[in-house]
Amino acid sequence: MGLPMLARSFIGAVLAALLFLSACATNKQSARRGKPGFEERGTASWYGPGFHGKRTANGEVYDMLALTAAHKYLPFDSVVEVTNRANGRTVRVRINDRGPFVRGRIIDLSRTAAEEIDLIRTGITDVKLRVISGGHGDNRRSGSTTGWVVQAGAFRDQSRAERHLSLVRRLDSRARADSDGEWYRVLIGPFSRQKEARRTAEALNSSGIAALVRRDRFR
Repeated sequence: MGLPMLARSFIGAVLAALLFLSACATNKQSARRGKPGFEERGTASWYGPGFHGKRTANGEVYDMLALTAAHKYLPFDSVVEVTNRANGRTVRVRINDRGPFVRGRIIDLSRTAAEEIDLIRTGITDVKLRVISGGHGDNRRSGSTTGWVVQAGAFRDQSRAERHLSLVRRLDSRARADSDGEWYRVLIGPFSRQKEARRTAEALNSSGIAALVRRDRFR
């Protein structure tokens, strides 16, 4: 009986060591996200007229003629070099929005940025991202002020968040998605006046969409 027990103890120790090393690797990878030199590969798309003039996730007004982009988790104000792997063309953009919330895509470029790497015609393409300079570590803009947003849903599953966003947008076209890499939230705002945020939340609640008002920081 001694040998099997010793073997089980050894196997348990090996498994524990493997789990520890895996956790360390995951933590190390998470720590590198957003740091200069961090690279990522995947599919890029672009967004333009339908969002031009509307608020981005960091509170700015979206300008499709500026060299900006939306990313799911990179800190706001990160500068990222995007390379179209099909033709080698590159463009540098500043992250000021969240998205894209379509499975498999890693970045949404402004129209002008998409033109720089010849993305307009194809709509999507394989790209390589490389962080040139990091943004704000807490994903908030410096010099931001306190305001309010309406949260109309929070999901761990991206596809559920996308379906819910489509539903909420039928009631309020200002709805947008925001993600911290773990949660996908459907938000409206920011609002500078709490009263306006409350009216928006009440309208959603009366339409059957559970919504709440919370504090947020924006420029």
